[in-house]
Amino acid sequence: MDLRSEKIQLVLSKYKFHDVAVEELDKTESNFPGMIPSVGTYTFSDGSQKELLKLNGNLPVKYRGRSYNFPIQLWLMDSFPVTPPICLLKPTANMAVREGKHVDARGRVYLPILHNWEHPACSVVELLEQMISKFGEEPPLASNVSAEKDPQELMAFVDNLRIGDGTVGRRGEPPRKVSVIGGGDLGMAAALCILAKCRVDALVLVDVAEATGAADLDIFKLPKVQVSKDLSASEGSRVLVLTANAWSADQSYLGVLQTNVDLYRRTVPALARLSPDAVVLVASQPVDVMTHVAWRQSGLPPSRVIGAGCNLDSERLAHALRADGHVRRAAWVIGEHSENKVPVTGEADPSASEGDGSGKAALDRAFDLTKKRGQRSWSAGLSLADLTESILTDRKKVHSVSTLAQGWGNVGAQVFLSLPCLLGSAGSTRLAAGTAPGPEEEAKLRESAATLTALVARLRI
Repeated sequence: MDLRSEKIQLVLSKYKFHDVAVEELDKTESNFPGMIPSVGTYTFSDGSQKELLKLNGNLPVKYRGRSYNFPIQLWLMDSFPVTPPICLLKPTANMAVREGKHVDARGRVYLPILHNWEHPACSVVELLEQMISKFGEEPPLASNVSAEKDPQELMAFVDNLRIGDGTVGRRGEPPRKVSVIGGGDLGMAAALCILAKCRVDALVLVDVAEATGAADLDIFKLPKVQVSKDLSASEGSRVLVLTANAWSADQSYLGVLQTNVDLYRRTVPALARLSPDAVVLVASQPVDVMTHVAWRQSGLPPSRVIGAGCNLDSERLAHALRADGHVRRAAWVIGEHSENKVPVTGEADPSASEGDGSGKAALDRAFDLTKKRGQRSWSAGLSLADLTESILTDRKKVHSVSTLAQGWGNVGAQVFLSLPCLLGSAGSTRLAAGTAPGPEEEAKLRESAATLTALVARLRI
């Protein structure tokens, strides 16, 4: 691996762990000489850019006895190898990305080693070997050959359509099944709000802690509702809403948090196996930490594991701004779901009226109003129902939800924070731009990222 070019040397000199990075790259060359280094400009999701080192090459994969070369690209952050590479598929013109457990629709790769990256135990060599293994089980790329449709194929497609109740769908389309995990006050509120707001075919309330609310719901039967203590009742869910908490007054905060992590360890992997195509919506507290835990334990792409985060705060903020006559800009609350959360605005809508006294003063005034309102179970339940509806209907509405923030702004760690995301049936997609936190807000976000990173590091996930 030729790292001697002046441009590569210049960029590599700015890496925080230069010597270790060079050593890691040398090991990669010894095992995968076809991975070629170069310099490129990486664009982060917030629109910011940075010159970074990248590796390009073809990954040899065997599938059903045949050999394939899958083109891949690894972007190495300036904190590499302490932080993992960002891994992308680079399909040619005659290839198409096959979205699956380890690859999203945009070709970004998510593997267990990336979820649990710890240098020096993890390396690029091990990462590439894991890619070969996983891609051999489920190829991430397919042929993209366009051809005129056979008439028989077209007739089969038409015959496969279902028309009724004012909707058009396919036979065999998965039912709109939602499972709420946790039968406490929040679980009950979420279940009832989802029933009221969303068109569901089935709703399962899994009472993992044997809470009394779920028992009452079992007594007073409701249509389409099943109450169970068995996780298998959730099989085939489109949305998994995690509300379970295991609080105890006899433990320290870290002890209570570890108890919640242990509760997730007993439930989340099984839930992900039973509903591998579900979007996981986390409401257990603290939501940013527990969303991180659910992502790590489920093995699902981060686009399909989100936390309720600051959605309720954002909806309240938008409502307060509208009531005050300030509707020109979209507004959200972002960051950690704590005192460090901050309000931000999006791009201006020239067709709407700005009102008098607009700008940051109006935003701060509206945000102060939202902070005076508590978060009772029913209000959190309404927020969860709002998010569930966006997923079930593929609404593509922008919500501020807890999502993997790595690569956003200056966040280099694997940490979950609330950010504006498009939410639909495939999960969440972070907005590429449109939020503009000021210096004070940015300082709070950095503080939250550091705090959450340190807290997660103390947990046995």
